[in-house]
Amino acid sequence: MEATQVETQERQPETKEKKKLSLKLPKKGKKWKRIVALLAVAALAAWWFVLRPMGSSGENVGTGLYRTESAQVRDLTVSVNGSGTVTPIESYNVRALVTGEILEAPFEVGDRIEKGDLLYRLDAGEAETALQQAQLALRQAQLSYDELSSGMTPSAGTAGVVQSVQVQKGQVISAGTPIAEIADTSTMTLTLPFQSADAQRLSRGQSAQVTIAGTGEILNGTVESVASADLVGAGGALVRQVTLRVHNPGALTETTSATAVVGNVACAGSGTFAANAKQTVTARSGGEVTQIHVTAGTRVSAGTALVTLGGETAQNALENASIAVENARLSLQRAQDALDNYTVTSPISGTVIEKNFKQGDKLDSSSTGALAVLYDLSRLKLSMNVSELNIGQVKAGQQVEITAEALPGETFLGTVDQVSINGTTTNGFTTYPVTILLEEYGSLNPGMNVSAKIIVERAEGALSVPVEAVNSDGTVLVPGEGALNPDGTVADLSKAERRAVTLGRGDQAYIEITSGLKEGDVVLVPVQVVDDLAGGASSAVVVTGG
Repeated sequence: MEATQVETQERQPETKEKKKLSLKLPKKGKKWKRIVALLAVAALAAWWFVLRPMGSSGENVGTGLYRTESAQVRDLTVSVNGSGTVTPIESYNVRALVTGEILEAPFEVGDRIEKGDLLYRLDAGEAETALQQAQLALRQAQLSYDELSSGMTPSAGTAGVVQSVQVQKGQVISAGTPIAEIADTSTMTLTLPFQSADAQRLSRGQSAQVTIAGTGEILNGTVESVASADLVGAGGALVRQVTLRVHNPGALTETTSATAVVGNVACAGSGTFAANAKQTVTARSGGEVTQIHVTAGTRVSAGTALVTLGGETAQNALENASIAVENARLSLQRAQDALDNYTVTSPISGTVIEKNFKQGDKLDSSSTGALAVLYDLSRLKLSMNVSELNIGQVKAGQQVEITAEALPGETFLGTVDQVSINGTTTNGFTTYPVTILLEEYGSLNPGMNVSAKIIVERAEGALSVPVEAVNSDGTVLVPGEGALNPDGTVADLSKAERRAVTLGRGDQAYIEITSGLKEGDVVLVPVQVVDDLAGGASSAVVVTGG
């Protein structure tokens, strides 16, 4: 590559002819100076960005503005920087879903509120009435369904023995049709006449001796009741009816006759046994008899299904009753939800920032805005947009150093919480939101603008040089013999040579050199040149590492 030199030539006195020309055309001369300055800048840019990197090791390098710096061991911090506004970890605007007078508002600005605490209670008179009506409607619908459902399987109302079944399979019956006769014959009653004077000496619970007619078998019995009124018996004598309860050993029927003696008092006549209880089971709803579960003589318990009713009509009626129950339940839930809206509780734990309505205020359709504003200040968060070029370096859990212009000299520590892959593209450039959490934030307040430095990596004891010293082809300029003056400034840039180096980690000011240099080696660092186009002069600005 050819050396590019920046030379300063001494100005020669102008001839008279030139002076004449410049006097005649002053505006054109001033414009011409600007064009020359622009051409100089373009030439310098072409050298810096195109010709300079194209050189190879061992070739001569042209003179320019350079400074020297030694390769040194430093601690480097690799970071991704950005800015944003800190906000609470969570915030909530409390709003009302209903209208009415505020009966309670037991909190003030600055209060600490826990999740579920009461914020507002509104007058809910109409909503409470609607809830009660919905509850009654559900009870009614459920009763109707239960009645219809149980009616599909007519059952015994008491324990006993089936005396007869009065329907047949396949028969279509209506409500009120007799299904079966059931009698409880495990115990039987025997009603006998006693002389009135004798009966008055008897009482409930006395033991009795019952003699079965025909067989002479004696059974134990108990006085169940004694009539309080006299009757005229055989021969005109006054008698009272006494009812005895007797355990059926199995042979007693309603045609069996017997007499009894209670203590030393004998009855005045005989009587026949009766079943303890009788029941005629009837259908409570209509339908087709699809199954018969008992026959005459079957012993059943209370609740035993006797038959099953079905058919399309019965099933449709049952389905409609079920739908009615579900509709009533949904109506009740809506009424309950509507009532709940009159009690406003805190959805988060936090601090009251605003209270815009108080007890006694009335909310109507014109009431807009939040009733109150809550902040959860247990932590602050910061959302920062990171370039697509750097997002690959950012990971959850990385430490973040945060500073704010409002709090000079203070640094706060945060942690990367989330790295979103939902990027936003603007003018062909994509950024990704990164969420940072701060648990210890001192005097930082929500809404403050801050700068954040995400610590990607810390490299301790790294041999490094300024970033500007490394060319785009991975080389650095090192001075050869005679390239430097005794004071360390550049004497002859043509005696500098390029040296290939291997790069490692780096920050914004320095970059690690893993091979190609050793500690103390001198490298040449180009100086940034800024041209003052207005005055036609050039000034050098030295760029140093941080």
